[in-house]
Amino acid sequence: MADSPLKLRVSEDMKSALRAGEKQRLGIIRLILAAIKQREVDDRIALDDGQVLAVLEKMLKQRRESVSQYEAAGRQDLADQEHFEIGVVQGYMPAPLGEAEIDALIAAAIAETGAQTGKDMGKVISALRLKVQGRADMGKLSAKVKTKLGG
Repeated sequence: MADSPLKLRVSEDMKSALRAGEKQRLGIIRLILAAIKQREVDDRIALDDGQVLAVLEKMLKQRRESVSQYEAAGRQDLADQEHFEIGVVQGYMPAPLGEAEIDALIAAAIAETGAQTGKDMGKVISALRLKVQGRADMGKLSAKVKTKLGG
């Protein structure tokens, strides 16, 4: 199976960062490729774009948590490094969905699954997951679904 277009783009960006001597950017791109490779080795498969996005989402979440920890500890230098890394990783993510788009997708998923109560939330989230992957925060999305279902 061929590499995903997103993984190829990350590899090409690594080469260009290496040529340009961008050490800080090169470091995070190498971390991205290492995380992708680790997931491929663990799962024994070549990742598609959706799975690469899942790896990138995990990296973003880890870095956001690190920023809050570093800022709480008064380590602005480390928080700034994490902010830089977040910026590089977000460069590979698709454009985020707007509030109106998210609300429309939630309404469509609720109609599609026939969900009526909070007990049906899992069905709605499952229907939404592939449509919003990498384009919306799943925690915020879950909260919106819960309020729409009256949970």
